[in-house]
Amino acid sequence: MYAIIQTGGKQYRVEKGDTIEVELLGTETGPVEFKEVVLFNDGKVAHVGIPHVAKCLVKGEVIGDTKGPKVVSFKYKRRKNYRRKVGHRQKYSVVKITDIAAA
Repeated sequence: MYAIIQTGGKQYRVEKGDTIEVELLGTETGPVEFKEVVLFNDGKVAHVGIPHVAKCLVKGEVIGDTKGPKVVSFKYKRRKNYRRKVGHRQKYSVVKITDIAAA
């Protein structure tokens, strides 16, 4: 049994027990629910939502926050002594999927 959920403008394939990194949810720790389920597969039949599957809910637990890899942006103009370096690390929420419920 698996589901495809949508959060933070991205889609994730999740199963019960999976741990995923999603865009920051705004909560430190605690339960979270994903109601935007795009596809739900119970092992026999795949239910595709238009745009979301009705009466399907994915429950998870926010474990904490983490940071992604550093991305470096570097501007350079030759012979002009112009250099600009900027680094960025995106922050993510780590979520453990506890249940996929469909009625």
